[in-house]
Amino acid sequence: MQAQFSVLSEEEVRKIHSLSLEVLKEVGAKFTSKKALKILEDSGALVDWDNCIARIPEDMVNESLKTASKFYTLGARNRVNDFALPSQHTGYILDGMATFMKDFKTGERREAIEKDLADSFKICEELDLCKLVWPNVTVHDFPVNSTCIRTFLSSFKYISKHIQDELHHPSEVPFLIEGLTAILGSEDAIKERKICSVTYCTVPPLVHEDHMTDAYLELVQYHIPILSLPMCACGSTGPASLYSNIAVSNAEALSSLVLFQMAEPGTPQIFGFAVGNTDFSRGSFLTGSPEMALMNSALCQMAKHYGIPTTQSACATDACDAGPQAVIEKMVTNLPAVLNGVDMIVGFGGLETSNIVALDQIVVDHEIAQLCKRIKDGVDVCDEKKYFEDVKKAEPGGHFLMSPGTIKACRSDEFMVPDLSVRLPYENWLELGKPDIYDRARDKVSDILSAPRKNPLTDDVIGTLDEIMIKADKEL
Repeated sequence: MQAQFSVLSEEEVRKIHSLSLEVLKEVGAKFTSKKALKILEDSGALVDWDNCIARIPEDMVNESLKTASKFYTLGARNRVNDFALPSQHTGYILDGMATFMKDFKTGERREAIEKDLADSFKICEELDLCKLVWPNVTVHDFPVNSTCIRTFLSSFKYISKHIQDELHHPSEVPFLIEGLTAILGSEDAIKERKICSVTYCTVPPLVHEDHMTDAYLELVQYHIPILSLPMCACGSTGPASLYSNIAVSNAEALSSLVLFQMAEPGTPQIFGFAVGNTDFSRGSFLTGSPEMALMNSALCQMAKHYGIPTTQSACATDACDAGPQAVIEKMVTNLPAVLNGVDMIVGFGGLETSNIVALDQIVVDHEIAQLCKRIKDGVDVCDEKKYFEDVKKAEPGGHFLMSPGTIKACRSDEFMVPDLSVRLPYENWLELGKPDIYDRARDKVSDILSAPRKNPLTDDVIGTLDEIMIKADKEL
């Protein structure tokens, strides 16, 4: 019996879907790509070419929901790490593209460099629930013109799990395909294995930027999965109620679905949501709030209603540093998502509204994920766990310390043993120097970073990727 949580009733799901359809039909979405507008117009949308607005009727949405792939696998360079969608258990993703890094040795907040990307990925290679990665930092020692390609291709050198990143311009597509071919051996293998996917960042509210759109319209021929990621914030880039912000965000995701399904029916797509709310005292975007958790969980429920694989922002915090606030907000935003059955959560390691990454926070977040998974797994009421004979033998006033069920249970996964939490008597805790979860997380990070990297690429493939990146430096 798994634990469950739903934000919306069936009637509320229908209301949000209806409002989303009304938005798409009456308001439409803005596509600054002429290629996208032509595809949509040819497929039945009413296009205002002067204002780049496409008004999308319900039948186009319905057709897109029929053709979108519902079951597929996000492959990994190491097949052991393949991740099938939809998933029985929530997988986790590193938070993405932070500007700053919390230096592991000094604790200072500084600009991120390539080594920070490599270290983060080395940690995630060791974490069971981390199923795929976003490049979690903006790498400041890469050339600006080729940063996207260098970040994407460098990621394959540092981890063997699935990589999800973004391209910003069609000119970057050939370099990505050349790199994937060097790793996999052929373009057919790119289509089959799906070892990477791309994040499609719409601009709230309801805008599709031309360069990214045109790049992904080229990628669909390679069957690379596309994650749409609306980020509407109540009261600023989204309307100021949870209900309406959910509906507009859902409409934005549906507009992405329609575009890529009309361009290439069967394109594997993921509905991702990273919506938030506005801090009305400062005008900033909040990710660690309970409202954020409610909206994203509701949107996950909409995606499940459509049968589309889901990703959402959770395990998130607005805290400026690791500590109690970060843990509280990450747990509050994460547990509803897990209980709601989301396929993937993005958020590992992020602090300060995803502006900073901390290596020890990645490990702490994995512990939060393990705790949430245990709650989601619920109570097993199978006959094997009945243990009536143990009760009968113990009799009233007895104990179960040596019962067969107890001996079996202490070696089972029914009782989670945390990696970091301190469960010691007070005196023992004092003797060990009052350790907390962050002390233990730092020890684990140190152990991982000092060990050899697992599942490395061959030197020949690394050399080829380096050559592609040098060429991108010169040509992009």
